[in-house]
Amino acid sequence: MGNDSSNQMWGGRFSAGPDAIMEAINASIGFDRRMAAQDIAGSRAHAAMLAATGILSDSDAEAIRKGLLTVLSEIEGGTFQFSTALEDIHMNVEARLKDLIGEPAGRLHTGRSRNDQVATDFKLWVRDQIDAALQGLEALIRALLVQAGAGADWVMPGFTHLQTAQPVTWGHHMMAYVEMFGRDLGRFRDARARMNESPLGAAALAGTSFPIDRHMTATELGFDRPAANSLDAVSDRDFALEFLAAASICAMHLSRFAEELVIWSSAQFRFVTLSDRFSTGSSIMPQKKNPDAAELIRAKIGRIFGANVALMTVMKGLPLAYSKDMQEDKEQVFDAADNLMLALAAMEGMVRDMSANRDSLAVAAGSGFSTATDLADWLVRVLNMPFRDAHHVTGTLVALAEKKGCDLPDLTLDDMQSVHSAITGDVFGVLGVENSVASRTSYGGTAPDQVRAQIARWKEVLG
Repeated sequence: MGNDSSNQMWGGRFSAGPDAIMEAINASIGFDRRMAAQDIAGSRAHAAMLAATGILSDSDAEAIRKGLLTVLSEIEGGTFQFSTALEDIHMNVEARLKDLIGEPAGRLHTGRSRNDQVATDFKLWVRDQIDAALQGLEALIRALLVQAGAGADWVMPGFTHLQTAQPVTWGHHMMAYVEMFGRDLGRFRDARARMNESPLGAAALAGTSFPIDRHMTATELGFDRPAANSLDAVSDRDFALEFLAAASICAMHLSRFAEELVIWSSAQFRFVTLSDRFSTGSSIMPQKKNPDAAELIRAKIGRIFGANVALMTVMKGLPLAYSKDMQEDKEQVFDAADNLMLALAAMEGMVRDMSANRDSLAVAAGSGFSTATDLADWLVRVLNMPFRDAHHVTGTLVALAEKKGCDLPDLTLDDMQSVHSAITGDVFGVLGVENSVASRTSYGGTAPDQVRAQIARWKEVLG
C-alpha cells in the first residue's frame, strides 16, 4: 500500500521517506480515519461533478464511484489496512482506490487540494455530530417533560445560595432545565446553519482554473451554498469552535443538573432516588449508593471546555491560509463530541429512571421559613404596608419563630400581633406551602397551572 521509502503520493518530491519521528508527528491517520465516510462522500460528489462538467470522462467517473464504494465497504467491514506512511485518511483512501481501479484514481484529485478536502470532511463530520447532539438534547428534554408533568403540583423548596428561599414545584424545577437545554438546542441549530457552506473546490487556497461547479458539489453534500472566499474556506475552523462552544455550555448545564442530583440523592436530602442502573455501591460500606453517573457527567465539562480552549489556542496565531497546526483540530473535537454524547445519554437515562420522593420534598418545602416572602406580600397587599416595612416585620416574626423553635405557620395570632397589631387570622391562609406555590401565577411562575402551560408549549415546540 505504498509503504516504500519514496512515497509516491508526493510525486517523487522527496528522495527518501521521513524518519520515524517525522512520520509520527506528521501522520493523522490514527484519528482522522473517523472521517472515512465523510471523505468518501466528498470524493463521490467531486467525481460526479468532474464528470458533469466534462473534466472527467464518464467511464473514469464510474470507475471511481464503484471503487470508492468498495473502499467504504472495506473500512466499514474492518478489513481496510491503514498506513501511517500515507499520513491521513485522504491519501489512504486514494492509494487503495489506485490499487482497485488503477490510473483513473489519479484523476480524482483534479480541481481540489487536501486543504479543501479536509475542511469539507471535517465540516461534514461536525455537522453529523451537531445532528446527533440535537437528537440527544430532544430526548433529554422529553424525559424532563415527563418528570415535570408527573410532579407539576408537588411542592419542594426553591433555593438561592443553596439556602431555602421560597416553595416551588418539582415540575417547575424540571422545566428550568428544559429551558436551559432548549437554549442549547438553539445554539447547536444556529451553529449548524452558519457552518453549512461547502469548502470543496476552494483547492489549496486560491481556487482552481478548471471549470468546476461548486454549487453542484455543495448541493450534493447537503450544504446551502459554496463558501464565498477560497482563502477563508480552507483556513476556517469557526464551525468546530462553535460546536465546542455550544458543547461547553451544554456540558455546563449537564454538570449543574448532575450536581443537584448528587445533592438530592444524598441521605441528608432524600429528594430523589436514582436507579441502580446509574448508581454503584461502596466496596466496604454496604449502606451506600453512589451517584457515579452524575459525578462523571459533572466531570465531563473539564474535557469539553478544555477542547474548546485548546482549539482556540491552536487557531489564534495562524496567518492565512492553511498551516499544519490545523491538524491539531480533530482530536479535541472528536473527544469532546464523544463525551458530550455520552453525558447526554447518561443524563437522559438518569432522568427517565429517577423517582422524586414527594413526601421528603414536601417536608423540606415547609421548613426554613420558606413562606416568609408570602407573609411580607400579604402585609403589603392587605395592610397596605410599604414593602420595606413589611420586610422588617416579617424578619422580626422569623426571629420570633426561630426563638420558639417553630416555623411561621406555627406561630399563634397573639405572637403575630405582638409584632404588629393589625395582623389578622387571614394571614394563615398564605403561610402554607401549597397556597404559596398556587399564588405564583405570573407568567413563568411556579403555580401548577403555569407549569402545565409551559409543558404544553414545549410539547408543541418539539412536535
